[in-house]
Amino acid sequence: MDEVFIRINGRTRYLWRAVNQEGEVLDILVQSWRDKKAAKKFFRKLR
Repeated sequence: MDEVFIRINGRTRYLWRAVNQEGEVLDILVQSWRDKKAAKKFFRKLR
């Protein structure tokens, strides 16, 4: 898992990426918040 801070229209967003062992991106999620609830939502989405 990778997390990056990005700016979209002047606002900070959090880009979450799931990457497998070969380096292929499995899923991407952009959210306006960063906390335990946000991380759990991302992992549930990967299933």
